[in-house]
Amino acid sequence: MSSVVVAPPTPDVWLHPRWRGWSRAWRYLLAGGLGVALWMAQVVALTMPDAAGETAVAPSEEVVGGAIVLDLVLGVVALSLLPLRRRFPLAVAVATTAATAVSVVAIGPATFAIVSMSTWRRGRWLVVVGLTWLATTLYSTFVHVPRVWLADTSPATHITDVLIGLAVLALAVGTGQGIATRRELVASLHARAQAAERERALAAEVAREAERTRIAREMHDVLAHRISLVALHAGALAYRDDLSREQVVETAETIAGAAHAALAELRDVLGVLRDPAQPDAVERPQPTLQEIPALVAEAREAGAEVSLDTAGLAPDAVRELGASVSRTAFRVVQEALTNARKHAPRQPVEVVLAGAPGGDLAVEVRNRAFLTASSGHRPGVGLVGLTERATLAGGELEHGYQGDGTFVVRARLPWPA
Repeated sequence: MSSVVVAPPTPDVWLHPRWRGWSRAWRYLLAGGLGVALWMAQVVALTMPDAAGETAVAPSEEVVGGAIVLDLVLGVVALSLLPLRRRFPLAVAVATTAATAVSVVAIGPATFAIVSMSTWRRGRWLVVVGLTWLATTLYSTFVHVPRVWLADTSPATHITDVLIGLAVLALAVGTGQGIATRRELVASLHARAQAAERERALAAEVAREAERTRIAREMHDVLAHRISLVALHAGALAYRDDLSREQVVETAETIAGAAHAALAELRDVLGVLRDPAQPDAVERPQPTLQEIPALVAEAREAGAEVSLDTAGLAPDAVRELGASVSRTAFRVVQEALTNARKHAPRQPVEVVLAGAPGGDLAVEVRNRAFLTASSGHRPGVGLVGLTERATLAGGELEHGYQGDGTFVVRARLPWPA
């Protein structure tokens, strides 16, 4: 039995996701809207009349028209380059930044491209883009704006514009670095979650295999005893000719009973295994359903409040219950009491046993739980092993939290007539 393990995604899927639909559209709208807003703010600032009623610019209409068209065209070109930023992050960032030398509209796409490029965390790229941004800022402030718009601004204004440009660059780089950090954290958490899921699946598989091995080991002595009885009585029938008819029938019935019991045990076993480190070890007799009262008494002595209800159980037929089913029922109660003591100490526990030959043996253990399914608690591998054991016995086991805040373990095991 093998578990399907899903390989973790490549880092680029998490560090540089590919947006689609509205997730991509709103980013492009934001970049274009930012550039247009800055362009409109510049036009208003340069054409607004001062206190004397004169505007700050007086260029010819041809120069103004050409500058406006060039500004918008370069802004559109810069915006159209953004879809290529994942394949060519540095080239797109440099190209859009260079367009800002004569285009205010390109500032929005350039800022967006720099943020995207910064998520790659390449120091050399940041130096190249930083120098390009500084050069375009100086050119636009000291050359382009005074030449096209004929703006007569003071050196303090120029220095302020340059500082604002550098602040925008720092903000874009910092935003990109922060996004990269958050994406790395999400990728790390996802990888840890996948590793934990794989480990949980592996632990469950190991628990199932260990439970099967343990069942095989503890049944070995029972099967060996029954087969030895069959061999002994069969040998007596073969070599003794002084037996009466009644003795032959009695011996044959003994052989048939031992053989049927052995076959019933073999149905629950996938293989007979021994621990190779201790090939000669003899395990102690395993507990059965009849030891459950002693188990409950032991739990009470430890301070637990445990009630045992056997009103629905046929007392005389318990002794005839198959060893495999009887041991499984005992293990169910034992594991449930252990979990109750571990996860809900000092809480009342109810153990109910019911059933009769020809039907099912029902085992139910209920206790008030401190934890709920929503809190992230998951049952341990002990219940996984019990589920496997109950399935091998021809029954079923279920467990989980109930709406009244209790945790219930229910098992139904076949009880042959």
